[in-house]
Amino acid sequence: MDKNITANQLRAKFLDFFKNKDHAVISSASIIPENDPTVLFTTAGMHPLVPYLLGQKHPAGKRLTNVQKCIRTGDIDDVGDDSHLTFFEMLGNWSLGDYFKKEAIAWSYEFLTSPEYLGLDKDKLAFSVFEGDEDAPRDMESFNLWREQGVDEDKIFFLPKKNNWWGPAGITGPCGPDTEMFIINDKQPCGPNCSPACDCGRYLEIWNDVFMEYNKQADGTYLPLEQKNVDTGMGLERTLCVLTNKTNVYETELFKPMLDKIAELSGKNYFDSSDTKKAFRIIADHVRTSTFILGDDLGVSPSNVDQGYVLRRLIRRAVRFGKQIDMPDNFTPEIAKVIINQYCEVYPELKRNEKFILEQLKLEEERFARTLEQGTKEFEKLVAQMVFGGKISGRKAFHLYDTFGFPIEMTVELAKEKNLEVDMEGFEKAFKKHQELSKAGSEQKFKGGLADNSEATTRLHTATHLLHKALRIVLGEEVAQKGSNITVDRLRFDFSFGRKVEPDELQKVEDIVNDVIKANLPISCEEMTVEQAKEQGAIGLFGDKYGEMVKVYTMGDFSKEICGGPHANSTGELESFKIQKEQSSSAGVRRIRATIGGK
Repeated sequence: MDKNITANQLRAKFLDFFKNKDHAVISSASIIPENDPTVLFTTAGMHPLVPYLLGQKHPAGKRLTNVQKCIRTGDIDDVGDDSHLTFFEMLGNWSLGDYFKKEAIAWSYEFLTSPEYLGLDKDKLAFSVFEGDEDAPRDMESFNLWREQGVDEDKIFFLPKKNNWWGPAGITGPCGPDTEMFIINDKQPCGPNCSPACDCGRYLEIWNDVFMEYNKQADGTYLPLEQKNVDTGMGLERTLCVLTNKTNVYETELFKPMLDKIAELSGKNYFDSSDTKKAFRIIADHVRTSTFILGDDLGVSPSNVDQGYVLRRLIRRAVRFGKQIDMPDNFTPEIAKVIINQYCEVYPELKRNEKFILEQLKLEEERFARTLEQGTKEFEKLVAQMVFGGKISGRKAFHLYDTFGFPIEMTVELAKEKNLEVDMEGFEKAFKKHQELSKAGSEQKFKGGLADNSEATTRLHTATHLLHKALRIVLGEEVAQKGSNITVDRLRFDFSFGRKVEPDELQKVEDIVNDVIKANLPISCEEMTVEQAKEQGAIGLFGDKYGEMVKVYTMGDFSKEICGGPHANSTGELESFKIQKEQSSSAGVRRIRATIGGK
């Protein structure tokens, strides 16, 4: 095992291995999911491939591999420990109805143990497989396949669904049992039943092969998939940590440039104290994630809703921890510059969007400074009404947090200075209630998604293309798609434009789309390279997919656009088109909500 392996070398080894197994190397998709309202961010490598896992033909073939940018923010409060990250890179390979368990397991073992690739000690590896339940049987096939590789029985563990089942990425969609691979470290077993399910730290997960055999329905039932798929995931940061014998992801070479910059700006040492170390880690993680969100070609700006809200929370949390270690004002752009230089060869979009990244970070830091100033004034008003040595109610502390964006930690800190306490139990209760309401609203909101290939979502997806072209005709060719979101009831389309769209302009856009619908133009699909698509005048998010095969949808003589699909067969199927609302989404980005005629 090469203990000095770098992130670049690990990416290259993985992609080369699967390229040699006849896999097409594809680019990372956007971290802002297109046309999928079930999640805010791309959470796994399989997420952008859902339509193909459900049977749609991928232009690159049935065997794919890539490194996918991913974001998961469910554990944001755990960031700062040894393993949690909000942004990570996922190395993955897929079989879309081609090979299955036999090949996937044999290749995983070869990549892990071959001296040419990772060269891990076979005796230091352990594996887990699905133990079975009322939804799916015990996975004896995977167990026997690991045995065929020469793995001892006592190194293979049968574990329940919470350990050995993956998916779906949203509420519904492809999923199935998985088999996971672990490195056994030098820690002693925590007891006679020590296994990869323990939290004792003896087993370090390195890879996960998911066998997609089921399609989870909205009612919670699991139906067999017509096309069986393989989806594997190896987290780059965590794997690098394990391979280089580091105790945590933040001490790998990936984070060193960021931590060095934080030390330079703050005058502090990473190892000064546990609190300092935690602040360094949170700043590095959150600014890295914010840089990738802003640097995506579908990049969003900080706001109070959806992805923009998560982005705002990440930037402000980084700034708050920056204050704890005396970081100077406007430090986030300085760290972002380090991240852009570090990653731009692998992800050129960061360099392409550098100006936007740095501007937005600076603006959000300035906004947060004003928020803190206002929140501090409100805190002072609150204190003026209290007796010395009293307690700030949880409700009032939550009001400061919810209304003024004032962090609870700052309320506690300022209260302590005034010899006051904060009712944290009451705050947690109010916060939990707020989260439940948000979650309920979000579950209501995020229905459908890419896994929902219903006629309604297909027709609405087609309408976004007509809308995009009509906007370019009316407002000019500088209009570019900045994201879309579709439910079974409506479409939402974000586009770059520097001012409010006037009512007469919106009417023109609507009329153009309805004229195209009335013309009942045929919709056709061709597969071609990105270069060919550009030559034919197709529009779309080309990103860095040069040389890759893509699908190009043509709607009569009206529009030609790169897209994964699915689409209606003709424009007449949409019946009619109506713009419901036009508004600002973020700086320089407008948002349109629209509906089409129902069937």
